[in-house]
Amino acid sequence: MMRSSVFRPACLALLAGFVVFPSAAWSAPAEPEPCRPMEAQGESFTVCTIDLRRRRVRVFWRRPDGQAYASLSALAEAEGPGLAFAMNGGMYDKDQAPVGLYVEDGRELHPVSTADGPGNFHLKPNGVFYVKGERAGVLDTPHYLKAHPRPDFATQSGPMLVIDGQIHPKISADGPSQKIRNGVGVRDGGHVAVFAISERPVSFGAFARLFRDDLGCRNALFLDGSVSSLYAPNLGRSDVGRPLGPLIGAVAK
Repeated sequence: MMRSSVFRPACLALLAGFVVFPSAAWSAPAEPEPCRPMEAQGESFTVCTIDLRRRRVRVFWRRPDGQAYASLSALAEAEGPGLAFAMNGGMYDKDQAPVGLYVEDGRELHPVSTADGPGNFHLKPNGVFYVKGERAGVLDTPHYLKAHPRPDFATQSGPMLVIDGQIHPKISADGPSQKIRNGVGVRDGGHVAVFAISERPVSFGAFARLFRDDLGCRNALFLDGSVSSLYAPNLGRSDVGRPLGPLIGAVAK
């Protein structure tokens, strides 16, 4: 009996080492799809929401050979499946060079512009979209110059759409100019960048209200019109159009 009582605990201890407890296989939460269609302001838009804590947002202009990418398809081919989203990212000249500030990997490749002139870019205040670490920002150009944030990436365009929660003072509620438009705003302390493109021609007023009233952005910047283009692989979309200048994209961290 004593032999049996001593043996039993020893056997149980030995067997315990071989017990396999069932458990579900763990995997990291899937990245949310960045782009989705949206109806707002009586219009149709595609909205792409990028959390900079999960994806890296950056700008692109020239390929390693020095030539401009000039198209979303060329950028997608270069970046491969890691490119989750891209769109045209600011106004440019006939050579696809930016007309205002352009910063890439912390290097200023084109200076900020404070010049006066015709066109949307000079409908002041214009502004800057910039990225620093896991935060993005949109500031009108005078405040950007005062803040001097030393960004990792930046692109200048104009006009501002929303400034501290107010529509740009020179944008009418619903003016006669109707174009396909795209732009960018920020929210959640700068951790989230929100990009939008209209599916039909819209007024500046409707586009600005989209960012302020429907997307919750206190600051938003117009990127361009007419040439507005989107690369959204989760929607099976890769727009083709005129040659483009600076581009904005989201890639894996």
